[in-house]
Amino acid sequence: MLTELRLAGFGVVEEATLQLGPGLTALTGETGAGKTMIVAGLGQLLGARGDAGIVRRGSERALVEGRWQVPDSVVAEVTELGGDVDDGDELVTVRRVSASGRSKAIVGGCQVPVSALADILDDLATIHGQSEQQRLATPERQREILDAWARPARLHEYRRDWAERNAALAELTELTEQANARAREIDMLRFGLEEISAVAPEPGEDESLAEEATRLMDADDLRQLAAAAQTALSGDEDDFDVPSAVALLGEARKTLGALADKDRLAEELSTRAREAQFLVDDLAAAVASYTADVVSDPIRLDAVAHRRAELAGLTRKYGPGLDDVLAWAQDSRERLLHLEGSDDRIDVLRDQVAALDARLSSAAAEITRDREQASEHLSALVETELAALAMPHARLVFDVTSGELGPHGADRIELMFTANPGSAPAPLGKVASGGELSRVRLALEVVLAGEMGQQTFVFDEVDAGVGGAVGLEIGRRLQRLASTSQVIVVTHLAQVAAFADSHFVVTKASDGQVTTADVSRLQDAERPAELARMMGGSGESTAGVDHATELWEAARR
Repeated sequence: MLTELRLAGFGVVEEATLQLGPGLTALTGETGAGKTMIVAGLGQLLGARGDAGIVRRGSERALVEGRWQVPDSVVAEVTELGGDVDDGDELVTVRRVSASGRSKAIVGGCQVPVSALADILDDLATIHGQSEQQRLATPERQREILDAWARPARLHEYRRDWAERNAALAELTELTEQANARAREIDMLRFGLEEISAVAPEPGEDESLAEEATRLMDADDLRQLAAAAQTALSGDEDDFDVPSAVALLGEARKTLGALADKDRLAEELSTRAREAQFLVDDLAAAVASYTADVVSDPIRLDAVAHRRAELAGLTRKYGPGLDDVLAWAQDSRERLLHLEGSDDRIDVLRDQVAALDARLSSAAAEITRDREQASEHLSALVETELAALAMPHARLVFDVTSGELGPHGADRIELMFTANPGSAPAPLGKVASGGELSRVRLALEVVLAGEMGQQTFVFDEVDAGVGGAVGLEIGRRLQRLASTSQVIVVTHLAQVAAFADSHFVVTKASDGQVTTADVSRLQDAERPAELARMMGGSGESTAGVDHATELWEAARR
């Protein structure tokens, strides 16, 4: 139950607080006073889209705050979101919309997505606005109404299977339509992998071959340079007078050895000379080995050139470098496995879609039986309500006919209506007048609401298009509904407002630039005057007030 609703900076409402209780609450006021803004504020708590247009002129933000008495199941949901519930069962919910259009939702002191706020309050409150009257003429809304009453046992399972079947069918269609393109891609990948496999490149092979080719082409120059270095290190075998690093360093080592024998301080110099001797001997051997390995080999040069040409053929097609070619081959092998498995996947998907179609057909048949059985009972209850609303001959029939499988079953549902005896029912949206449509909507809502348990029901001008005795019957039905649930009604009929347990009036004032709405709760002594105004009289007319008093007292009885 909603115990308090506070609005600030919301539309024409600068600041308003409604202390609400159980039973029936009426909200009245002159046309344009701002009654609907109260309902719109509650709609913000229930997840309605918030934008900068709802922020009052001159305000930084619009705020709507609701205090609720909630059951244990809602307490658990709030706790899971990280919020707190005061005194065990009082929940505070807040919706803020800034002048820039940014929205914020708070549940139990914890900021949450707007969708989470709507989910929490979805089972606590329902708004029945005038837009529902237009929706009532649509097949979608008519199906929703019947399902709300019938509650088909397998509808949830059906919707889950329908979503799974659509996903499988979409994948199957895509795979089937792309079969030719897939075959072409498989051929291309296989050709490329076979070409690469025939060459069998090794990682880094292109770089090593480039280095080898350079050595082979420059073999004479390399050998000449190496021979010169070898002569400098080891001397010339044909000319013993040519000095060499090995001979000179050997002489230096011997001399420093003799020096060390005479002076201990020269021992380090002798040691370093021996080390240098070892290094130069090793270097001379290495240069000699290099010189011996440098050979001119035209046959090997041709083989390297041929191999490099093979590798270049691969890099032209599959990558700028050999590593790129190898990476392409690895990716292509994985892609080929996926593509070749698509045919197997097609068979799996076909079996899956066939199995789901069978399950959907079975579930749809049960859903149809549930709807057909429930439709008769619902129609009878609604016709009873319509009779009390001055439509004693009205007939309302939910026409359930078979069709193709769809997201909600295999039924086409149309609400057929006639208000006159002897007339065959016809589509509601085509034959019902505005007043008749309004009463059908109220009758449906009262019947359905009675099955929904304790909730807060908000009716926004549910009495549009009717008046007089029909208005009294509307008031009686809302009062009866309020015996088990909290009901808030925005009304322009005194016959409806007279049945309320509490009565709020919305008034407006303007300074010529900004209009401001104010909400006040009427005391019992003030109610007859407001009822007299609503009946088209003056709240100061003795006769009008007396008549309104009679109406109020009759409603209380």
